[in-house]
Amino acid sequence: MPSLSEAIHKKYDKEGDVCIKFDLPVEIYVPKISPRKSIPSLLVLNDCDIDSAGDEHELDHLCQIVEELDLAQNKLEKWAEVFGILNHMPKLKFVNLSFNNLRSAIASVNTQTIFPYLRNLVLNNTQVDWKAVRTLLRLLPLEELHLSLNNYNCIDLDSTQYSNLKKVHFMGNPVTTWAEVCKLGLAFPELESLVLADCPLHSLDISSDRDTSLGGRTESESEPSQTFTSPHCCFTHVHFLNINNSLLTSWDDVERLGRFPALRQLRLQGCPLFEDFTEHERRQLLIARLPNIEMLNGGMFIGYEEREDAERAFIRHYMDKPESERPERYNELVGIHGELQPLVNVDLSPKKKVRVMFTCGEMTDIRCISVYQTVHELKQKLEPFSRISVSKMRLFYMDQDLKVVVGAQEMRYPTRKLYRYNISTGDEIVIESK
Repeated sequence: MPSLSEAIHKKYDKEGDVCIKFDLPVEIYVPKISPRKSIPSLLVLNDCDIDSAGDEHELDHLCQIVEELDLAQNKLEKWAEVFGILNHMPKLKFVNLSFNNLRSAIASVNTQTIFPYLRNLVLNNTQVDWKAVRTLLRLLPLEELHLSLNNYNCIDLDSTQYSNLKKVHFMGNPVTTWAEVCKLGLAFPELESLVLADCPLHSLDISSDRDTSLGGRTESESEPSQTFTSPHCCFTHVHFLNINNSLLTSWDDVERLGRFPALRQLRLQGCPLFEDFTEHERRQLLIARLPNIEMLNGGMFIGYEEREDAERAFIRHYMDKPESERPERYNELVGIHGELQPLVNVDLSPKKKVRVMFTCGEMTDIRCISVYQTVHELKQKLEPFSRISVSKMRLFYMDQDLKVVVGAQEMRYPTRKLYRYNISTGDEIVIESK
């Protein structure tokens, strides 16, 4: 398997220059490859089977300007090789090591090594253990950390706080209790963005799982018990939260989200809680319960009119329910909008039958017809009256109020339903032969 230096040479090596000579004291050298093939600041070597750093002197020469490094889906297994790569990239800001098997321990790290610009580290599906994560957090000045798909069912970050970290991606890990999630907030007190999509969280109620989360053993076996006073006590700065595809089943959890002091953007879809509601109903009920949210599920900014409509719909949704089933938010919104009257159920669907006058030459007939039949079906019923076959029959619709202005409208489409012509009682249909 190739080393990083070998993979770089394979992708970026020049094949030499072509020298063009003229009968002049001038020589022009034309590169055989584009200048774009020189080592860029964004170095992407995905799925190249890289398993080691390679020649240190070459890396030192080649990688001085690299700022973003993507080594996802390679064969890296030893952290010594990873640091052997990073040590030669002094300007590095972003590293993606996803889908490398990095479950091995970080044996020893040169503490003299400094990565002053490295802010974003992606370790999705690397199976990196918590001890290694703690080492990386102490060593690197990270602001964003991706730990998705690592099969974590608990969080073991000891009592150290890492105030520089602002964003955590924790998707697809089998964490089930919010008390466990709170440990992320405890370790990262300045956290602003938290992604927990596809985590099987059953509730945000920390009291229901306190027995299993407080004082329970994790990977460290010696973690002290922790007490969380509320679901949001450790997330005072979080303004973006994604808990799509969780297992939430109670509206109480939605109201708990409404108490997160800084939360402004929320993604909450794919939960069992919403199975019995349409998309429009879900959005209205969520907006009404979450006065702090400004953007929901990636949609547009929630404006004043949309929020007012949602809050009024929320009141009407619960107004006929027993008082014991009304949430606290109901009384709050009644205090804002007052007691509302039920909406009048106006049926705007067309009448099923109308009385229409049919004229064929000198003959006239008034009939009650269904507007849900087609033009062809109407012609069939008019054959005995008009004595004109369906194939030769033409129908002209005349609106009693507009016939002077627009005249007659031919009903030329056999499969069109009559209600599409807005036929009403008192109108006229003229029958002619082709």
